[in-house]
Amino acid sequence: MAFEILDTQIMDTGITVGRILITAIIVMAGVIIARIARMVFKRRFAPTIPKDTAKSLDKLIYYGIIVIFLLAATASQGIDLGGLIVAGGFLGIVIGFASQSVVSNLISGLFLMIEKPVRQGDNVELPDSSVSGTLIDINTFSSRIQQFDGTVVRIPNEKVFTSNIRTFALSEVRRSDVTVGIAYKEDIRKAMAVMKEAIEKNVTYSLMEPGPTFWVTELGDNSVNIWVRVWHPRDDLAEVMPILLEVIKNALDSEGIEIPFPQRVIWKGNSNE
Repeated sequence: MAFEILDTQIMDTGITVGRILITAIIVMAGVIIARIARMVFKRRFAPTIPKDTAKSLDKLIYYGIIVIFLLAATASQGIDLGGLIVAGGFLGIVIGFASQSVVSNLISGLFLMIEKPVRQGDNVELPDSSVSGTLIDINTFSSRIQQFDGTVVRIPNEKVFTSNIRTFALSEVRRSDVTVGIAYKEDIRKAMAVMKEAIEKNVTYSLMEPGPTFWVTELGDNSVNIWVRVWHPRDDLAEVMPILLEVIKNALDSEGIEIPFPQRVIWKGNSNE
């Protein structure tokens, strides 16, 4: 009786209940093996490679094994998938045209994981998207960046991959720039010397080599503008910038060097007329 049930065909397709059961058993075995392989990978290999790469390989191993077992099961049972493949190919073309951006984001995500221009935890800036912050992760279709104000931005992988990515992770030092205006009557060299001494003494994270540098960048309407450039360790931006302007302001005040307010000169013409 049991063998008769197993040999029962489904709607004259040549596919029997027994074949379906054997196929299901093979696929279930594939799922079990895939889970075991995933567990072994996570315990033995994942800790030794970057987190984002491990995440991608984990998915590839798991679903790859399942697909292999599924194909093996159908082939072993003589199931003809020709029609299904043709239909799937036609459907794939239609879906491809309808979801070009999805496919583009998927491929861009794979390239980002392989090339690794940035890594999880890096501080990055995407000028094309006006986004800067800490990279949280790169997923299948999008990446997430936590901006410095605490908000999280989701960006399609295509935009990330095609952007000019600015990262601070590849260098141990970075530079902070500020512009300081002094009155026209003041001695420029003296003002530079005063600011340099104050920065070296009071800005703890400022590097001695390369040291602070100064340039006159503009003879403005109301002031002589001096560009101050300070180098410091990469991760100390939050400590340097809040005190840099304060130190400069206090140093110039203590030496009586004027930082002028906006001024206008009004000419009424010849006073004898």
